[in-house]
Amino acid sequence: MANKALLFTPALTHEKSLKTLVENRTIFSLDHCELNIFETYQKSDLVPLKFNDLVVTSMLRGKKVMHLFEDPSFEYLPGETVIVPSNAEMKIDFPEASKDNPTQCIALAIDNQIITNTLDFLNEKYPKEGKSNLWKLDHENYFFYNNVELAGTINKLIKECMGNSLTKDALADLTLQELIIRIIQTQTTKRFENERFIDSNSPITPAIEYIKNNIRETINLKDLSDKACMSTTSFYRYFKRELGMSPIEFILNEKIKYAKKLLSNPNIQVNEVSYATGFEDCNYFIRLFKKYEGVTPKQYQLMNYNG
Repeated sequence: MANKALLFTPALTHEKSLKTLVENRTIFSLDHCELNIFETYQKSDLVPLKFNDLVVTSMLRGKKVMHLFEDPSFEYLPGETVIVPSNAEMKIDFPEASKDNPTQCIALAIDNQIITNTLDFLNEKYPKEGKSNLWKLDHENYFFYNNVELAGTINKLIKECMGNSLTKDALADLTLQELIIRIIQTQTTKRFENERFIDSNSPITPAIEYIKNNIRETINLKDLSDKACMSTTSFYRYFKRELGMSPIEFILNEKIKYAKKLLSNPNIQVNEVSYATGFEDCNYFIRLFKKYEGVTPKQYQLMNYNG
């Protein structure tokens, strides 16, 4: 499983202040967004919820099961975010909620004008290659794990919305712009991680395919920039702007992902996995794996085997 960055969890509402045990709602309203904190304290099924604006939802505590669009239902856990378009109805199950194990999530409703203004700014100042290749939110790619950057931005928004600063509306507007960019970058990364994804409009697609096809090798920036027909400096800037991470970070993510596949074999040795993913120094590989996954390769292998 990929890393999930957890969010700041506000204190739960005092029991005497609860208005309901199912989706008790606390609202913080700003000029261009509304932060909703929902808490549920009893098992419930198919609870409907709809917003007039696009909503960025993130789980803080407990577990939900989401029913959205015509897609199959899915578990929704802390460290995960779901983007819901305006006027789209969610239906939510709370299979484990109780007074001792409540669910808590945020729903950040964002004014459409600030989304439009941000996308217009990005398309004007940082245009992508190709006439039809624009900065936009991908409503089909609506569920993903929080990375560190995305979680940090959402945490800043929670802080501003719940704070008392005289300038909180201005700071929130700036952070909303950052959030929109982070979401698009996260969605782009998720699409590139999909082995079936091909985007002929993007100049970095050949470089991404080269990384995936040569994950066992040592890959350098010059090789990748040559594949993209760009200078190394231009390639680096373009890559980081599109995905929110450097090419090296993307390579390491792919290597760790490949290592996890190999470790699903209970008979493979950690040093074999290290060499197979292009790391000559096994100790470095172990340290890096633990940094990304929170456990050593051997611990991951045992957890996978026992699971």
